[in-house]
Amino acid sequence: MRYCRARYGSTFALRIAGLGTVVLLSDPDSIKKVFTGSAEHLRAGEVNAVLEPIVGTNSVLLLDGARHLRHRRLLLPPFHGERMKLYAEQMREVTERSLARWPRDEPFPLRPYTQDITLEIILRTVFGVDQEHEVSELRGRLERLLTIADSPLAVIGLIPALRRDLPLSPWGRFLRDRARADEEIYAVIERRRRAGIEGRDDILSMLLDAVDEDGAHLDDAELRDELMTLLVAGHETTATALCWAFERILATPRVLARLLGEVGEAGEDFSPERLARMPYLDATIHEALRLRPVIPLVGRRLHAPLGLAHFEIPEGWVVSPSIYLTHMNPTLYERPEEFRPERFLDKRIDPYAWLPFGGGVRRCLGMAFALFEMKVVMATILSRQRLSLAQRAPVATVRRAITFSPRGGTRVRATPVR
Repeated sequence: MRYCRARYGSTFALRIAGLGTVVLLSDPDSIKKVFTGSAEHLRAGEVNAVLEPIVGTNSVLLLDGARHLRHRRLLLPPFHGERMKLYAEQMREVTERSLARWPRDEPFPLRPYTQDITLEIILRTVFGVDQEHEVSELRGRLERLLTIADSPLAVIGLIPALRRDLPLSPWGRFLRDRARADEEIYAVIERRRRAGIEGRDDILSMLLDAVDEDGAHLDDAELRDELMTLLVAGHETTATALCWAFERILATPRVLARLLGEVGEAGEDFSPERLARMPYLDATIHEALRLRPVIPLVGRRLHAPLGLAHFEIPEGWVVSPSIYLTHMNPTLYERPEEFRPERFLDKRIDPYAWLPFGGGVRRCLGMAFALFEMKVVMATILSRQRLSLAQRAPVATVRRAITFSPRGGTRVRATPVR
């Protein structure tokens, strides 16, 4: 992407198998036009269709038009920023249980542990599973399903023509793993319906209670698909973002020292109110997401021609704001390759220049949840462990399914703080 921008400018076209002609953008004016344009003419669901096998046909990621708006309106209230405060204690407890299992004074990859943390947080706050045997059962089935991202053959699941349900094929195994996971997800939904939602504040309970403007609820298939969407969008991505954040922090001693000072001043108080008074931690997370975005781009398929700058993009093409190229644009960020959290201290964030969660009516619903979760998890880890990087920085980027991850999962050494 950087090579193409250097050669062709901030707007250029690629031909990508399965998508056709894709126009990559990295200037805020063009991105704003895409993010604020007609949802009828700029359809994201068609571009995201590659995710259908795992998130289902009812996922807010795949829907366009009226159905997308209906699902988005039903899903928005549980992710209101103020509601995140209800989950702070659960997030901290999950992180501390994970820390008790970390190796001591020997190199280990951080990613498996951040994945454990983010998965359990989702099981408890989104699915509302709180009985240990239920957590264990659902975790096991979902982990097996999500290993598709670890397989070199995962690309097979992204290409419809290569999907073959054979006894030993990767696609056949995926279908069986998905069926086992769905069985447990539907069981969780049924148990919650029977038990009722009174007194519960998990997201599944709120979705069961939600009604659209016609008074209709989400049915079980819609609930399953949206729960899977929240899992896929909030598990691997947040776990990887945490790995990138620690890779950059540990490779930048002045940032680590300032963070430790801010976390140390909080003592044992990581309440939502105290976290709100930790501006350097917040700025560090924003800078890590800028420099190492987990998802490199987003897309909209055109159902009408679109004029951008001095180009006329024809109907049928895909326009794609490049998150990575925008974040590395030197006209937006001075010395963009440097890790400098100070960029985000006391600064208004331009939604068309900082877009790790996408933008417009398709911006990630879980943005507030993910940012708050990262603050809780990072503050807890930094207060309990002294970490050092156990691989050379900067760590190379590798692709895992649709995400960009640190090679080796960010290898660290950890020593508990007494």
